[in-house]
Amino acid sequence: MPRIKDIPGPYHIFFVSFDCAEPAHVHVVRERMEAKFWLEPIALVHNYGFNRRELNKIEQLIGEHHEHILETWHEHCHEG
Repeated sequence: MPRIKDIPGPYHIFFVSFDCAEPAHVHVVRERMEAKFWLEPIALVHNYGFNRRELNKIEQLIGEHHEHILETWHEHCHEG
């Protein structure tokens, strides 16, 4: 599970190698909560435990680091 580095906050933001056949997306985990977001466009796929306020915060964080996240996705999934 490659973690996306240099993103501040309490979240573990990562993607799963076997998910490379899917559209670009990230998984976000904190404690026992987990969510999945598509990256193009940024959209919530599923949520297990985060409240709406925190989901908005996560979506904003993904938006702020969108270019870096997509570069990391493409490097891992298309150059590996």
